[in-house]
Amino acid sequence: MSVNDLNKIAEYIVSNGKGILAADESTGTIKKRFDSIDIESTEQSRRTYREMLFQADGMKDNIGGVILFEETLKQNAENGTSLVQVISNQGALPGIKVDKGLTPISEGSKETITNGLDDLDQRCKEYYQIGAKFTKWRAVINIGNGIPTDDCIDENMLRLANYAKIVQANKMVPIVEPEVLMDGSHSIDECYDATSRVLKSLFKHLKDMNVDIKGTILKPNMVISGASCPNQAEIQEVAEKTVRCLLENVPKELPGIAFLSGGQSDINATAHLDAMNKIGEFSWKLSFSYGRALQQAALKVWMGKKENIASAQSAFSHRALMNKKAALGNWNKDIEN
Repeated sequence: MSVNDLNKIAEYIVSNGKGILAADESTGTIKKRFDSIDIESTEQSRRTYREMLFQADGMKDNIGGVILFEETLKQNAENGTSLVQVISNQGALPGIKVDKGLTPISEGSKETITNGLDDLDQRCKEYYQIGAKFTKWRAVINIGNGIPTDDCIDENMLRLANYAKIVQANKMVPIVEPEVLMDGSHSIDECYDATSRVLKSLFKHLKDMNVDIKGTILKPNMVISGASCPNQAEIQEVAEKTVRCLLENVPKELPGIAFLSGGQSDINATAHLDAMNKIGEFSWKLSFSYGRALQQAALKVWMGKKENIASAQSAFSHRALMNKKAALGNWNKDIEN
């Protein structure tokens, strides 16, 4: 597949209902996932698990891109084929998480900034040579008493814009991920307000930096109630408010919006995406970039056992297909069983 042009790469990743498998958990995060099934996290076990997902039949036609952790980008499958090639053979494009995590914006603050710009250009050159076609950088925004502040939003969005500019100069598509966290008791309207502020700032900074929006993908949160909010918004309200927030703040020339699941249940992540796409067609594709919401069922079936690999791949393939249907507005609960 020859996709050199940034716009073509971005469009391909979210074409025909396809979405992104986020398999870029840091070593610390995947250890927590493995602890939940009592499996030791080693380079070998991480590779076995991720190869299992990449080799699943459900990758084909449902997954347009896979976000990798740096370790995985450089690993080979059990038969010696590079995992980059395994992904490409399934018709998906390999990408990589390039940020270096979070630090508090100031001492004692609950607000954070994302690090990793200092050597990003050099790392991007290496990742491109290995075969990465796109990258991802995550900014984290908390809602709470007096936060998010304008300073926190603007600093994080400025860094996202700087990141995107460096990545495009290295011939890869940047995924910009400004995540307004679900953590907290805030209402859906408070999430709407924070998300709107974040997106306004993001696209202002991207424009100021002359980032090519047509060669960029947005990975936002959905506009949703805080996880501990006593009044949880219904599926339709989440869909309508998320779409309205995007229509008000996201340029039409952006090729695709691939939502993060952000701690939602598998079914809710799928149902929310489907409800948005049932509202109508938009200038950009509305798709998915899910980690847990694509992987959790497979992880629980696998349990680290070779004899469970086929069943775990079936569980993953099912979720991939369900989310493709949601990205096309063709999902309903009855087809889950």
